[in-house]
Amino acid sequence: MRSKFVKLLLVLCVGVLAGFPLMSGVARAQVTLPATWVAPSVSAPAAEADRIAALEKQVADQATAIASAQTAGDNSWMLISAALVLLMTGPGLALFYGGLVRKKNVLSTMMQSFAMMAVITLLWAVVTYSLAFGSGNAFIGGLHNMFLRGVGLTPSAYAPTIPLQTFMIYQLMFAIITPALITGAFAERMKFSAMLVFMVLWAILVYSPMAHMVWGVGGLLNAAGGRFPCLDFAGGTVVHVTSGVSALVTALYLGKRIGYPKESMQPHSVVLSFIGACLLWVGWFGFNAGSALAAGTLATSAFVATHFGAAAAAIGWSAAEWIRNGKPTVLGGISGAVAGLVAITPASGYVTPMSALWIGLIAGAVCFFMVVKVKAWFGYDDSLDAFGVHGAGGTLGALLTGFFANSAINPIFGTGKATGLLEGNWRQVFNQAMGAAIAWALAIGGTLIILFIVDSTIGLRVGAEDEVTGLDLSQHGEDGYEWAH
Repeated sequence: MRSKFVKLLLVLCVGVLAGFPLMSGVARAQVTLPATWVAPSVSAPAAEADRIAALEKQVADQATAIASAQTAGDNSWMLISAALVLLMTGPGLALFYGGLVRKKNVLSTMMQSFAMMAVITLLWAVVTYSLAFGSGNAFIGGLHNMFLRGVGLTPSAYAPTIPLQTFMIYQLMFAIITPALITGAFAERMKFSAMLVFMVLWAILVYSPMAHMVWGVGGLLNAAGGRFPCLDFAGGTVVHVTSGVSALVTALYLGKRIGYPKESMQPHSVVLSFIGACLLWVGWFGFNAGSALAAGTLATSAFVATHFGAAAAAIGWSAAEWIRNGKPTVLGGISGAVAGLVAITPASGYVTPMSALWIGLIAGAVCFFMVVKVKAWFGYDDSLDAFGVHGAGGTLGALLTGFFANSAINPIFGTGKATGLLEGNWRQVFNQAMGAAIAWALAIGGTLIILFIVDSTIGLRVGAEDEVTGLDLSQHGEDGYEWAH
């Protein structure tokens, strides 16, 4: 009996250790294989797919957030830049030019800049934006974007991270200040009505085609694929050469002011001009650095080059004046700074800081020579030296861009390819000269045609009595300084 009990106990122990072999086959099947192996084969892939989908969504959300942040940052910078460029016209240029004329013409001179802010804006919305940046041929855009048709809030080929409307409004500020620069040449002697008609026609016939050739898609001088790729980062040819040369043509066509050069026609307030020049310097950061069309490293490079060029030119002009006259003047210093800003404009997005210093120094000395010597030699009455600073400075800057452009700053022609002459691309100097020559030809021809049309219809120049009285009273019925004696 005892032996049987021991045997039974041993069998039970062995059964426990072996996984309950005494259980029936059905019971063992229910407990082991089906429940253990079928579940992983169905649920594991589904869980893995869900995990991958969640990760993919997270990556997509991050990419969208990054793109949205970049768009927001770039758009903010471009809107600020647009405001800075508008600041250059009013109050910057208005004060700069207003202080340089006699007090009887201060309001009329400032009003010419202000009028461009309104008139060119309306014209830009109707037709000139389309002519400058709409699709067309190598010389001029089409009429597809008249009345800003198709100019919405989505990005475009011109600027992939900002709305097209932001690009449009930014470029408008360039279109405003360019004709306003010309007013410095005919200050104190052109009718206000004639000025308005002249500027409207000039914006259509001169500015729009030049802007399209240099910056428009498919333009003849476009750096990215044009027949003559001209490096013009922020408007050396488009803005300064065209306005400066047109200023000279207008001054020659109108003739000298009554009493020039025998009578003293000194600036009535260098203080106003000083304030205006400082505002121009600040606004020019939006002009040049904003032309990067994004808040990136290229904007930084253009910002630095702009500041260095202006500072060096102010020193260059003042040094030349100091040597010649024995003392530097405030007017010379601020004129030199503006000359440097003009010259560095086409190069700002292509040159190193040290090259910007060289461009500024050269521009300061050359523009001083143009204003003091060349103007006296030929005897033309460029009232506020629009040609000596903008025409000469813009042309010089365009050519020097071909010398100093550096692929390390902006590999516009492709990674590893030379950009300027100092890197071995001698042809770029030729392309720069071609761009400047086309700007000169267009400005001379277009301006002469417009002057003839306006002069033949409504007349350009005020009468002798009105000129002597002053344009403030004769054209606007107001006096800028009623308290002054």
